[in-house]
Amino acid sequence: MRGKEMADQGTFSCQICGIHKRKNDLVPAELVPASIVDIVTKEHPAWSPEGYICKSDLNRFRIHYIRDVAEKEKNEYASFKGTVSDDTTVENHLPKNDNIEYEKRMTFGERVSDRLAEFAGSWTFIGVFTAMLFLWVILNSTILLSRAFDPYPYILLNLVLSVVAAIQAPIIIMSQNRQEVRDRLHAERDFEVSIHTDSEIHRLHKKIDYLATNQAQKLMEFQSFQLEFIEELLRKTD
Repeated sequence: MRGKEMADQGTFSCQICGIHKRKNDLVPAELVPASIVDIVTKEHPAWSPEGYICKSDLNRFRIHYIRDVAEKEKNEYASFKGTVSDDTTVENHLPKNDNIEYEKRMTFGERVSDRLAEFAGSWTFIGVFTAMLFLWVILNSTILLSRAFDPYPYILLNLVLSVVAAIQAPIIIMSQNRQEVRDRLHAERDFEVSIHTDSEIHRLHKKIDYLATNQAQKLMEFQSFQLEFIEELLRKTD
């Protein structure tokens, strides 16, 4: 009977503090945001969406919610900052030089064969070899005509050229094989870099989506709370 009289007089009971107040000082429970309701139900399991809550209690829960979100954001930022600090070290992001790593494992014979193959494929080798051929022919055809060690048709020269070609061919092939190994290492490293780049892009997209949805929603809630606080302050000053 008393509750009916108070309702007739325009006063209702707050579900939190139990004090009867005028309707202007109360907010219908159905208008309370779901984020605030989650906090209220933890302290007051008997919360009903059909009742009322006074503005002072509602503001207290709003402040509680803002503090919880701010603390959560602070912890997430600290965790994210630590993860970024670990991931952005120079050692993790600078790719290894495959040539240096491969050269460290090369034997002495492999190094010599690479140098010989490099020299045999240069204009220096062509010039030196041509000069030696001319010198050989001039010595055995003109200067040492009476005592030539390889007279015409230069059989010894043909033998030397055959031996040089026989030795030079496998050396060049070995060098080419090692170049193929290096090319394969480069291809594998490019594949690893591509996979890492795709993973980083996917991770950045997830973070951007999180910021665009979750953070934007929280920001809108904070702005809504601020506007409500300002409106209440304006009413009190009026």
